[in-house]
Amino acid sequence: MSSPSRIGNLLLLGQGSDLASERGVSCTGELPKASDPDLVARARAARDILGSEAMILGHHYQRDEVIQFADLRGDSFKLAQAAAERSDSKYIFFCGVHFMAESADILTSPSQRVILPDLAAGCSMADMASANQVSDAWKVMQELGIASKTIPVTYMNSTAAIKSFTGENGGTICTSSNAERAMRWAFEKGEKVFFLPDQHLGRNTAVLKLGLKLEDCVLWNPWKPRGGLSDQEIKSARVILWRGHCSVHGRFSVANVTEVRDRIPGVKVLVHPECQHEVVKGADVVGSTEMIIKTVKEAPSGSSWAVGTELNLVKRLAAENPDKQVYFLDKTVCYCSTMNRIDLPHLVWALESVVAGKVVNEIKVDERVAHHARVALERMLALP
Repeated sequence: MSSPSRIGNLLLLGQGSDLASERGVSCTGELPKASDPDLVARARAARDILGSEAMILGHHYQRDEVIQFADLRGDSFKLAQAAAERSDSKYIFFCGVHFMAESADILTSPSQRVILPDLAAGCSMADMASANQVSDAWKVMQELGIASKTIPVTYMNSTAAIKSFTGENGGTICTSSNAERAMRWAFEKGEKVFFLPDQHLGRNTAVLKLGLKLEDCVLWNPWKPRGGLSDQEIKSARVILWRGHCSVHGRFSVANVTEVRDRIPGVKVLVHPECQHEVVKGADVVGSTEMIIKTVKEAPSGSSWAVGTELNLVKRLAAENPDKQVYFLDKTVCYCSTMNRIDLPHLVWALESVVAGKVVNEIKVDERVAHHARVALERMLALP
């Protein structure tokens, strides 16, 4: 059995990177250096010129080369709220993914302009639920006479169009930290919950937080007629889960949890609720990104943690908590490939373009879509 490899204070559970290296991708935490050695200086210069007119937001999963320039780091909704509160910032550079920049545009004023440094930075989970697919599912529920008693609850990791559908149909948005509150609210308003797009967060919330049974939940597959379900299954379900998942969190397995406990006596397993149900059940602590950070930060010195979330964040946790041993739960899972598209060259290009008087990659949400999405977000903010 190979010994763990060390990257700073981050301990990876085995080497396991030969195949990745052959493909030009590193799972050992080593990122290729930017081709232009002057990029850091250029970023600083452009940032200084823009001054208070610019705000750079960095999601926790961003590369260190980008996060070093963030005025604020956080999860998607926290960052979007911060942009709205900084009305003096005319240009919002959102270093995250597309749905996050959409949320920022929805919440900010018309005078603010939201920029996504690389338009290819999407979210595979958000893309798993299109507006047409969700509309088709809702039509089936209307046909069966259950739509009027079904409340949509949509995870923040969704497109503006899906948030808009939610607002228009009496539902609310949730984050990973308030999903339980959102789902309880929905059951106070109706008999069923239509949870999308992340099946794992929905299932874990319904079963582990609300006490429902697994059989109370059905999985709607948008690629099959009527979701691949019988009419009776749809009518009987308490929670209708959309078949979506996070491409990073969904890969952690029970075998990972077992292996790390066998390998490291006394290690605590800390995972995100987007992980599979059996992984969440087997973990010691489950929480949102912000809670994961808080848990490690406040843990006793000398404690050991195997963390099941995105690798950029786990590396940062290890570097910022040198008095603890921080392990990555699965050596075969790399960075979030879409989030990782935002790199220093793209950020510098976006900054310098604005300095030159040209706004690039601006994210604008249609006002009708934005209106109903805003309604859904306001319902979330009003949750007890």
